[in-house]
Amino acid sequence: MMRKKKRSNVDKKTDSSSAVLDAPKAKKGRSAKSSVPVANDESVFVQLLRESGVTLKQDSTSNEIGVDQVVFQKRLQQNLKKNARYPEIIQEFITGLESHIEDPQSFRNCLLPCVPRQSDEDSNSVSYQESLMRMLLGIEMLQTRVIDVLFEKLPEFMLEGVGEDGLNIPRIIMNQLKWLDRIIDGADLPNKLMQLVSVASLEVQRDIITSLPEILEDSQHGDIARELNSLLRENTQLTVPILDALSSLNLTTDLLSEVRRAVMTTLSAVQLEDLAVVVKFILHSISTNDASEVVTDLRKKLELEACLPTNILSQSSSRNKATSTSSVPSSSSSSQDSVSLVLDAIKSAVRFQKIISEAWIKAIENVEEAEDHKVIDLLVLFILHSTNANQSRRGAERVLKVKVRGGLIQEALLQKTFRGHGQVMRGYFPSILALAQSLLRCGDVCVVPFAGHLYKQAFTTFDSYCQQEVVASLVTHVCSGLAAEVDVALELLCELVNQKSKEMALYAVFIKGILDYMDNLSPQQIRRLFHLLGGVAFGSEQQGGHIQDDMHIVIRKQLSSSVLKYKRIGIIGAVMVVGSMGARRDYPENSQGGTLPKEAHRQVISLLELVRSCSEASPEAAALYYDELAKLVQTGKLDPLIQAWIGKSVLEDFQEDFVVDLGPELSGSYPLPATVMYNLDEDESQGGIAVNLLPLLAKDLSLRAEKRGQGQATSKRCVSPLCLAPFFRLLRLCEEVQYNGDLEEIDALLGCPLILTDMEVVEKMESLSKMEKEFMCSLLFFTINWFREVVNGFCQQKDPEMKMKVVNRLQNITYLQSLLERCLAVTPGFMPPLATFDSDGADMAAPGPASAPAKKAKRDSGGKKRKNPGSKSSSADSSQHEESTEADDTLQEASEKEKDPEKEKEKEKEKGEVNLFAYRPFFRELDMEVLGVLHCGMLSRTLLDTELNSKAREEVQLGPAELVFLLEDLWRKLDFSLAPAKKAPFHKGKVDRSVGFSHLQRRTPAEVVDHCLQLLPTLCTHLENCHNHFQTFFSENQGVVDALGVDVKEQQLMSSAYQLLLQVLLCLFSWSGFGQPEHRSLLKSMLGVLASRLKEEEAELSMEQLVRHSFEYLLNFRASMPSLSTALCLTQLLTVMAPFAGANNPTLREQIASLARRFLCQEWVTCSGERERGNKYNDTLQSLLSIYLARADDVLKAVEEIAEEGIPELINAAKDESSRKWPTLHRSTFLVYYKSMMSELEKAIRKIPAGKQHDSMEVQSEKLLTWNLAVRDFHILINLVKVFDNRPVLTVCLKYGRLFLEAFLRLGMPLLDFSFKKHKEDVQSLLKTFQLSTRQLHHMCGHSKIQQDTGLTNHVPALKKILELFVYRVKAMLTLNHCQEAFWLGNLKNRDLKGEEILSQTAAQESDEDEEEEQEERQQDQSDDEDSDSDGRKNGQNREEDEEEVTDESD
Repeated sequence: MMRKKKRSNVDKKTDSSSAVLDAPKAKKGRSAKSSVPVANDESVFVQLLRESGVTLKQDSTSNEIGVDQVVFQKRLQQNLKKNARYPEIIQEFITGLESHIEDPQSFRNCLLPCVPRQSDEDSNSVSYQESLMRMLLGIEMLQTRVIDVLFEKLPEFMLEGVGEDGLNIPRIIMNQLKWLDRIIDGADLPNKLMQLVSVASLEVQRDIITSLPEILEDSQHGDIARELNSLLRENTQLTVPILDALSSLNLTTDLLSEVRRAVMTTLSAVQLEDLAVVVKFILHSISTNDASEVVTDLRKKLELEACLPTNILSQSSSRNKATSTSSVPSSSSSSQDSVSLVLDAIKSAVRFQKIISEAWIKAIENVEEAEDHKVIDLLVLFILHSTNANQSRRGAERVLKVKVRGGLIQEALLQKTFRGHGQVMRGYFPSILALAQSLLRCGDVCVVPFAGHLYKQAFTTFDSYCQQEVVASLVTHVCSGLAAEVDVALELLCELVNQKSKEMALYAVFIKGILDYMDNLSPQQIRRLFHLLGGVAFGSEQQGGHIQDDMHIVIRKQLSSSVLKYKRIGIIGAVMVVGSMGARRDYPENSQGGTLPKEAHRQVISLLELVRSCSEASPEAAALYYDELAKLVQTGKLDPLIQAWIGKSVLEDFQEDFVVDLGPELSGSYPLPATVMYNLDEDESQGGIAVNLLPLLAKDLSLRAEKRGQGQATSKRCVSPLCLAPFFRLLRLCEEVQYNGDLEEIDALLGCPLILTDMEVVEKMESLSKMEKEFMCSLLFFTINWFREVVNGFCQQKDPEMKMKVVNRLQNITYLQSLLERCLAVTPGFMPPLATFDSDGADMAAPGPASAPAKKAKRDSGGKKRKNPGSKSSSADSSQHEESTEADDTLQEASEKEKDPEKEKEKEKEKGEVNLFAYRPFFRELDMEVLGVLHCGMLSRTLLDTELNSKAREEVQLGPAELVFLLEDLWRKLDFSLAPAKKAPFHKGKVDRSVGFSHLQRRTPAEVVDHCLQLLPTLCTHLENCHNHFQTFFSENQGVVDALGVDVKEQQLMSSAYQLLLQVLLCLFSWSGFGQPEHRSLLKSMLGVLASRLKEEEAELSMEQLVRHSFEYLLNFRASMPSLSTALCLTQLLTVMAPFAGANNPTLREQIASLARRFLCQEWVTCSGERERGNKYNDTLQSLLSIYLARADDVLKAVEEIAEEGIPELINAAKDESSRKWPTLHRSTFLVYYKSMMSELEKAIRKIPAGKQHDSMEVQSEKLLTWNLAVRDFHILINLVKVFDNRPVLTVCLKYGRLFLEAFLRLGMPLLDFSFKKHKEDVQSLLKTFQLSTRQLHHMCGHSKIQQDTGLTNHVPALKKILELFVYRVKAMLTLNHCQEAFWLGNLKNRDLKGEEILSQTAAQESDEDEEEEQEERQQDQSDDEDSDSDGRKNGQNREEDEEEVTDESD
């Protein structure tokens, strides 16, 4: 009878269902024991079993055993051996077994466990007995025959599968063979099993293969693994069971690698549901040596993109519901489950094996093309970041940043990953969120947009919990107070509101919380915040309407504040809310032509009236209100009725406040006499209109004086000239919107005069009172700002007459700016009136005449001329400035002493002049559209004088001053929009870089570049005009710059224009956005414009061809460079463009080096005939020299050429003479050359590969030759200190001498280790030369101590340490090559630069017991006798001059 008992491990893999199904039958059998039939066959088989203790049963009743199975096996074995017919009895026994199991039920009974007899109480202690077959397999003399019987029987049940009783007979048969104590015929069993696999059905094959590790002995694992390996190639359906078996086999490393390679070849054919098992096997079979190779191969073959149904791939990234990922089809769900299992396998591997995580990172790092990156890369990075290991997290974050920065991982790949595997990625949401936060905080302009994509994709793809976390994270960024984070986070929130307004409305409360942190936000950020809140609160469906009341409360509270800062927030917020509430609707709800409901229309009008009433008492607040309203009107999205209401009130108020009718004479008393000026409509001088500026300014000043006297603010509306330009801008935009760009209604304002004072007052400014001076300066600021706003308004008009007037106004601006400079120079401490009102005026300090850099004024006072309008430092110039060192300062100090006395007068004259660049925040911003005026040609004064006809003036053309003015503005705009923000030094005051660029901030960098693309042909034309001008000038004057009759001012303007044009191009092509794929077409278009200036190409050119043609075009300008700074701009422009043609293009590199050398070998003089000099010139020269040396074919030879040919010419030359071959090299620029050569030499040797033992003879010789050249150059440069021994040169020498030694120890000494025996003479020569240099460095250290110069002694300890390390390293090299006898110790005296002994230190040494010791190495020819060599060394210990190094231990 059969009981339901606990089974041992032998039958663990038997279907559990069989035991359950057998349980009722067992109970039935137990209750009817007497009726169970017993096998009545009295064959030898049955008799022997009965004698041994087993009773065979028929039907479905289990066989009974009366003894323990061990006893049974022993008895049966004894009975067989004692039988008279032994060994023939064994065959009879097996024959009986075969006949017994011919009955399928009897066979089943033999495979199932036996049950103890109930009558035998002693057997109750045995809880479990094996099946009869397994007990027979445990008898050695029967095992082989029983196995054969089972294998012969197995095919009968191969196709049956699981029977009605729940038994799988083939599986039970295989279970009989598992975990046998001993296998007698071990060699033959694997063959039998594999033969069985070859004929079995698929299900049986799987059972047999998975059972192999539990059947076979360890010694057989290798053979069976090879069999399975070959089977794997033939039948991919058996992949999972074969890998399960292989995972459990004990294999050698080589065999495991062979199997893994075979598995890898079948990877692409594996079923998706089996993929996880395959990946798990591959990753868990990796060793340290092959981890990188295996993971790289696995990454290439894992195609998760192919795992998705086509309906998923075709879905767009935006879904209608946030929870739509849960409603994907079932086929997609199973695919997602399989992918999830694959990722779990990878996650398990990287979590517990560090080598695998490192291999994945390396595999992803090694991908060099964006097209080669796959979905698995992003998923693995998320997995690595989700592990607990800090190293993996940091590694994943670092790799992602590098890949995104390089444009290799792009938004398209991210979209594909989220779209196809959103369900899987949901599990990695914490890592995705953490990576997005980290990338956004890094501040890199190339990386931050990707963080935005991560946030948007997470919000779009995941459930509401994740959406809430995304919004909360973005709100945290906004409240961080870091400007870059705040801008990006607000932009992302705005995008989400536009795309997912319904979902974002659910989180309106989170966003509303930002209102508590507005103190830390800039006006632009506040503007964006209220735009965002307005979109949520007043959107089309108004699901976020519950925050409307809170917004109104905040706005009213801020508007009612008497503090201008908070009133400013209220005005900006109110106008943005008006924009949201009053936006034009798609469906009209108003019969009077509007689209708003009546209640909404009433609310908008009342809010506008409220803002107006709250701001009219303060001119600053009113001006801000007009500017903000102008921005809103310019969008063109307002409801028509609201727009009409604003336009009507503006026109009436402007005429009343600022425009007066001209009478025959002006009445009134003002600080300065009033007169009508700058009238462009001469025919309407009588009865016309004028802008009432001077009277308004006088009245405003008197009102302010009254307020200060009363000590309280008035609520009465006041008309201030501060509001003139903002009010006109609002008026102009209202007219444009109402009349579709036609300004005929207000065109009189373009040419109408202003009531000012006679500008001859400027000539006698010094005689005026302080109040009159400040009044005059204010008047000029207001006038210039009025003209700037007028130019903004009318610059797009097509009428030729109006174009001419716009150019005239530009001429007025440039003239008035020159007057303003003179006025400001004699009005110290003057605070100009504000022109931009969305920033805190208190932050703007009043620049004074000494607005030049304040650091070390004594050094700036000489040799630094006032900058021309176009000579402002470009973004490229600012990148030229290296860290300011004492060397640079001392150089300027030295150059001051060399200046001619005549310059003192000029210096005094320029001392009081003012640079208007410092006053930029006090001028109105010019719109990008104004730059369209550049399309007008340029008319130089020279051209006008030669033609002497008025026809030239009939064509609207710009003069040089106007051209410089526009180009300067364009360059500043590009520098702000395209160049990365520069970090201000910590000691500088807080400077808001965005002041004066409020309109520009509304454009993206890509839009700015696209606008400049339209201007590019015009810029090229102007560039060619400047080139022609200077080429003609040089040819007419035979190259003499300061020829008689030269108009110096015009030459300066043309030179400034030339440089600005190149700076504009440099700023454009330096834009980092060109590295992003979506902007490549824009780059090609820009290069196409330059390339087409040479010749029109019909066929489309490749990027490399475009760059080559652009190079050819720009190189044509090299002959007409008027100054070194202009030459540097051209060189830098080519340097920036070269990478677009591919990395390290040798042709372009050679062209740049040749151009830079040409400029270095050219003498540069100013228009006055003097040689260019000064700090800025030195910085420019250093940048140009660095470009030349970095791109020279052989840096070492280039350095040697300058050091051996150029510098020696200076040694005996006169004070102001320069080198004949290098005219830019003279005594005042020697330090520039010296520092650049030392710096580039040190960079060059760092690029020499370190010596390796397996390098070939040729490679070692080549590297040794390179080091010999480098050491020779170093020696030449070090020896120059003996001639040029001033402090800056010593500083450079000490700094770069240490860096050179460090590089030599790290890269050069390993080469000497392996090359010494083969290239003994070369190594000796190298060290001998190096010995002279290191001795000179030691002398410099001694000199620094004697001089007690802190700037020099700071470098000494580190240099002394590296000198000592060098000595010991050479000793190690000699020991390695068995020449340690060539190393000896000795005492070395300290000397100064001239080689004279330092006596004070000698005396100290004599009295000190611990003498300073020095290690000296010297190589001797191996042919010398070692004893005599040793004697020679002993005799030479007293010769200090022959020693190589000194290590001064005293400090």
